[in-house]
Amino acid sequence: MQETNGKHWSGHPLKAAVAWEAGKPLVMEEVEVAPPQAMEVRLKILFTSLCHTDVYFWEAKGQTPLFPRIFGHEAGGIVESVGEGVTDLEPGDHVLPVFTGECKECRHCKSEESNMCDLLRINTDRGVMLSDGKSRFSIKGQPIYHFVGTSTFSEYTVVHVGCLAKINPAAPLDKVCLLSCGISTGLGATLNVAKPKAGSSLAIFGLGAVGLAAAEGARISGASRIIGVDLHSSRFDEAKKFGVTEFVNPNDHDKPVHEVIAEMTDGGVDRSVECTGSISAMISAFECVHDGWGVAVLVGVPSKDDSFKTNPMNFLSERTLKGTFFGNYKPRSDLPSVVEKYMNKELELEKFISHEVPFSEINKAFEYMLAKASLRCIIRMGA
Repeated sequence: MQETNGKHWSGHPLKAAVAWEAGKPLVMEEVEVAPPQAMEVRLKILFTSLCHTDVYFWEAKGQTPLFPRIFGHEAGGIVESVGEGVTDLEPGDHVLPVFTGECKECRHCKSEESNMCDLLRINTDRGVMLSDGKSRFSIKGQPIYHFVGTSTFSEYTVVHVGCLAKINPAAPLDKVCLLSCGISTGLGATLNVAKPKAGSSLAIFGLGAVGLAAAEGARISGASRIIGVDLHSSRFDEAKKFGVTEFVNPNDHDKPVHEVIAEMTDGGVDRSVECTGSISAMISAFECVHDGWGVAVLVGVPSKDDSFKTNPMNFLSERTLKGTFFGNYKPRSDLPSVVEKYMNKELELEKFISHEVPFSEINKAFEYMLAKASLRCIIRMGA
């Protein structure tokens, strides 16, 4: 391991945006970032982005609050030092930290059909590192909790090696950092799970960043009709940039939205992707696909006590319902190739970025998100 220690090893005090309590503005603090332990990597974060998941847990609505905490999980950085046992990364490598991981040893990692690693699957309640149950962040001896194993709202962070995807060093980190969470989730839901054929039809429920990423996947696939479904008609103009060809606002109709879509498409769409977490949207997404071959994919995360019902004949008439986690991408194995899609100009990322702020103004990113004025806000570290 590279011998670096303390909070001044980089030549200046290390800054992190700390959430001291739920819903209160983050506070820029000087923090100590301990060296990486076994199977860990310390990296310098150059760019990070704000995702709805950060806001959700920062507000602590419906979860067990865990503060003080350093949020952030969509980011791009450079390896600064590595801990014992790390053999596939070295200082200087460009990486994307990911909220879920790939140990490469468990049954899930060895299966071609799963990306749900037993060891490193997302855990929103854990605020410490796996190896010793301790935090790598502290302020004057007080531990500061981690968030989903990444905590990228810090100039430096420590991450398990299994949660880092090594990528092409030529890729601009201020763009590809978006691939470490939401954009890959929506994109993969379409490309890896729904798998629409060229010329087919697809409905997307929810036109936030994840839904628009699903639309981007449909555009890449060559779908001829991409129907956006959202309660906010103002989102359609933005959605056109991502290939959405038609728009349906359920509030504009006096019949269930799945019936509206069935009428538009001669019996239903070939594929649908649900990106809201709403139970009614999940039901509609399933019931709007065509019998015989229709496939619906659920992406949105519902409340823990939610359930829904549908007539079993919807299954017996050969409709398929699937779920996905992180777009079915294995972080270490698959993300490098997604970055290459961007480098080869197959995938467009710039249109997902609506704002950019310096790290010192990170709370503006939260304001944009809460006002629903942002797709993704890029935060430039060290500024």
